[in-house]
Amino acid sequence: MSTPETVKRQIKVGNQKAGKTYGFDEAHDPSTLAQMWFQRSDEGLVLFVVFYTQACRWSRCLGCNLPSKVSQEHVSFKYLMAQVDHLFADPQVQQRRREIKKVIISNNGSVLDEDTFSSTALMYLIARLNQYVPNLSMVCMESRPEYVDTAELEFIARALAEGDTPTGLEIAIGFEAFDDHIRNDVFDKGLTLTVFESLVEKLAPYRFNLKCYFMQKPVPGMSDKAAVDDIRKAIDYVGRVSKTFETKINMHLNPTYVATGTALETAFRAGHYNPPQLEDVARAAMAAQSTNVSIFIGLSDEGLAVPGGSFLRPDNQWMIEHLEQFNRSQDFATLQAVSTGRQSGS
Repeated sequence: MSTPETVKRQIKVGNQKAGKTYGFDEAHDPSTLAQMWFQRSDEGLVLFVVFYTQACRWSRCLGCNLPSKVSQEHVSFKYLMAQVDHLFADPQVQQRRREIKKVIISNNGSVLDEDTFSSTALMYLIARLNQYVPNLSMVCMESRPEYVDTAELEFIARALAEGDTPTGLEIAIGFEAFDDHIRNDVFDKGLTLTVFESLVEKLAPYRFNLKCYFMQKPVPGMSDKAAVDDIRKAIDYVGRVSKTFETKINMHLNPTYVATGTALETAFRAGHYNPPQLEDVARAAMAAQSTNVSIFIGLSDEGLAVPGGSFLRPDNQWMIEHLEQFNRSQDFATLQAVSTGRQSGS
């Protein structure tokens, strides 16, 4: 294990390498969550929980400022357990706990990195989920692939099986872009296809699911057409890998927003970048029709976009409603309506 100071240095180096200028939320009460929200998917009601922990130690992805919602300093297991208590004391969670079908566990980094997310707190969370979310069918944990340990996942899966209903396990990773050059040389994700396929092969014998986060138009210099083509190629690739390893893979497709304190903000202010249009996001996602890849379209900028740098605009709110309906139904006719909905003057 690394010391908290070692992790802090890694975070600092990553930020410097990526030219990031944002700060961290050190004033946050460490006994409370960073963020929490509900969303609807074809799996039912989803509770998305972001724990306040020490930040992602990679911290160098070009357009990402999610670590600004957490801490540069270590957050002890006692505070994380208090955050779990805070979660289950929340009136919305108490009111809807029997309706929740899926919980996504995040810390804007790697939940499976034991140096930033306490194993004690993680098991405490699973125990509380078993106690208080009786109809839970899936738990999803965000992580970089290097922290995925099958022995740990086996133990977690056995613990989840002790709940009132059969509960599956899903691992979520950031893939961001399919093009190797864009993903690793420009965005600096540090993920090769070999590593990705090794991860799928590792998960397959246990029947664990996989969620892959992709960003549409994640870097400056990428045209709208190239961004659509990249997602279409990603869907084709993920579908082939899914069939090869007989593993269920979901694509979580996020339209890119211009995050504060990143190189993307610099490019945006210089007039060298604009966020993708939702029509193009729908066109890209249409490629999943008649495939074995399910799609969830992210529709929040999490309040982290610079003014004018979000894909959310007053004139596309009707599209948001359609895309939310697609997330709930996987009805591609809804996507088709958005993809052909470009209005005059837009």
